[in-house]
Amino acid sequence: MVFSVVLSPAFILAAALAASILFSMIVSGLAIALVRWDGGTLPAALSRGGVAFGGTLTLCCAVIAILVGVTR
Repeated sequence: MVFSVVLSPAFILAAALAASILFSMIVSGLAIALVRWDGGTLPAALSRGGVAFGGTLTLCCAVIAILVGVTR
């Protein structure tokens, strides 16, 4: 049995958002690890990780919005 996959625009957008959230979580984890490796406290590391997560997710969503606007 062969399954056909229909790549609708909504599916592609959802996949792009999921990938950007995953990428933001990875960047956040790396930022937390770097702050802890540098000898920072846990609250400082979590704060820096939150800033990294928010900044990365903002940039990813901006790129997705630009791509959607250009392709329409």
